[in-house]
Amino acid sequence: MKERINKGVSESDTQNTEQVTHESNSDLSPIGLSRRRMMQLSMGTAFAVATMGPMTFSPAMAASGKKLKFAAALGWTAFDSGAALHQGYKDAVELLGGELTITDAGFDPKKQTENIDAFIASKPDALFITPADAAAIAPAVQRAIDAGIPVFAGDSQVPGVAVHSTAMSSNYAMGWFTAEWLAEQLGGKGKVAIVTLPQNESWDQRTLGMEWALREHPGIEVVAKWAFNFNASTTPRQAVDNMLTARDDIDAIWCAWDGAAIEGALAVRAAGRKNIFLTGIDGGPQSFGYISGGSAFKMSCAQSFYEMAFSNVFYAHEYAAGRNIPRLVITPCYKATEETLQGLGEKAADYDRPGRAKELGWVRVV
Repeated sequence: MKERINKGVSESDTQNTEQVTHESNSDLSPIGLSRRRMMQLSMGTAFAVATMGPMTFSPAMAASGKKLKFAAALGWTAFDSGAALHQGYKDAVELLGGELTITDAGFDPKKQTENIDAFIASKPDALFITPADAAAIAPAVQRAIDAGIPVFAGDSQVPGVAVHSTAMSSNYAMGWFTAEWLAEQLGGKGKVAIVTLPQNESWDQRTLGMEWALREHPGIEVVAKWAFNFNASTTPRQAVDNMLTARDDIDAIWCAWDGAAIEGALAVRAAGRKNIFLTGIDGGPQSFGYISGGSAFKMSCAQSFYEMAFSNVFYAHEYAAGRNIPRLVITPCYKATEETLQGLGEKAADYDRPGRAKELGWVRVV
């Protein structure tokens, strides 16, 4: 999502390319890495290799004698979501071995398409992608597959393209969960405004889940709705401002992502509408700061972006080693409220490192 999804200003139009190279540990035991062990290992990076004792996995590089070359054509690295995905890919390659080249398209599908085509020419052993406008880059992703390059997607699916493995949240379930929580806070009765994110098919599933949940609460009335458009100039802040001006009876605002909930909370505060609360989807330090800081933004369904990326790299190694991999991995989501964040402070920042949420006492909700 573009920077203006959150703040109304584009952070960067530049394309960044990053090179990361790491050798895997040749002394590792030639046994398959379990999911539990993968979670334990991902709690650290190279430091973990030296401190966590014997590791029960054999990277594909050690088996073949070849250093695997990976490419990551990321749709964005901005925001907490993009930063966590970016770090997850880097940490996983550092831990599991290989060479990684990363590009950042800055939410520009044309740039991401060009990046994918450039990587096709370099013939990596696997290509990682995080689609922002998934439909727009689908032809390029198909070209990569047709060229014999294994493709692994993080955060969302690519419509009409059978990538090798996708690691993502259940967007429909997140939409249902946040809407159900909103309805419960209202006691099943109230007037609600909706902010949606329709341009990515996976993200749009959140809206469908929300709509299903609200059907079970006939006392909830949707009185305003706005759909974000990548190519339009209106920001979520402006959209919520307009809703509040047009309606003086809104009780809550359901947002398809946290950036809209943050901007909406600022609009609510500026309007002095202390009775309104908002929900979001994504998680991360910025969102947690608003939620725990007493703003109108009260709950986020926090996704495991880091684990999505780590899973992609892990299964790329598994695929290179000739082992079976899952077509779809549904990563955990957690309820972030003032109550669940109480007393955690910065400790909650790395909640999406596999195994970390359990240490925080968080329970998977989706």
